[in-house]
Amino acid sequence: MKTYTYNHPEAIEYTGDVPILDADGQVIAISRRIYDNFLKKSFDKMFDFRYFLKYDVLANNGENLFTIKKISRRGKLWFEGIEVATQKKYIISYENWRIGIPTLYITDKKIKIQLEKELEGWSSFILNQEEIARWRADYRGNEGEFHMTLQINESSPIQHPQFFIAICQATLFVGA
Repeated sequence: MKTYTYNHPEAIEYTGDVPILDADGQVIAISRRIYDNFLKKSFDKMFDFRYFLKYDVLANNGENLFTIKKISRRGKLWFEGIEVATQKKYIISYENWRIGIPTLYITDKKIKIQLEKELEGWSSFILNQEEIARWRADYRGNEGEFHMTLQINESSPIQHPQFFIAICQATLFVGA
């Protein structure tokens, strides 16, 4: 199992660089919340920083690896993730969103991954009834930040941490 960690300030509106570390403590990527313009950032402030949501996960050289953004149209809400190098698109959408903790599904029209969201403890990525990855956020009040941990199983068909980190930042850390 591959393990990655990062620390994020408790302020969800934080737009600075968040280094992603591998098990050896080496920076392997950077997560960053993005606003396309000042107007979107201003409007987002009115909506508790949860409406105009976009995260990029970048390589150390600044190359964009994965982008995820929140889309809300005609009363429907979903996230769109794009693997930049291949332009492969993933749709992340809620099912049973009217109940307490909705189930998220991630699909590229070939695979369908279920994301079991947990408020405390591990949130699991499930493919064919097998956990392929898991993520958790532990709040450290004295430091004013969340300590995030991502673990990817060797059996996962997706081994790129940027895929999971972008989705977790948008859907689990910020939410709907």
